[in-house]
Amino acid sequence: MKWLKAKRAGNSGDQAENLAMRFLRNQGLKLLDRNIRSTYGEIDLVMSDAGTVVFIEVRLRTNQRYQSAAESVVHSKQAKLWATAQHYLQKENLADKVPCRFDVVALNSLDKNASIDWIRNAFNL
Repeated sequence: MKWLKAKRAGNSGDQAENLAMRFLRNQGLKLLDRNIRSTYGEIDLVMSDAGTVVFIEVRLRTNQRYQSAAESVVHSKQAKLWATAQHYLQKENLADKVPCRFDVVALNSLDKNASIDWIRNAFNL
């Protein structure tokens, strides 16, 4: 299966991903890929952190009336991320060769004073 890159016009989701990517690069992570889409779902960012492949879900919630950005990564979303990650690892010949984890980067706004909450190893399946 060929990897499909998600095509999106400039929107708040893209801006949030760019903010998260810059933040994570400043923390020492290296970008491997972004907007990976499969029949299972989409992964926003794939990065490397000291030899660990990190699958990152970026969430933006400017109104936290019902739930925070981090809380919005529910079990069904986690399962889609896991399935897409497994497919990615197999496609890239990395399955069972490298450690991996799932992180969530939660933002409350897109301005320069945005609160960025980086949750390492946010979930396991």
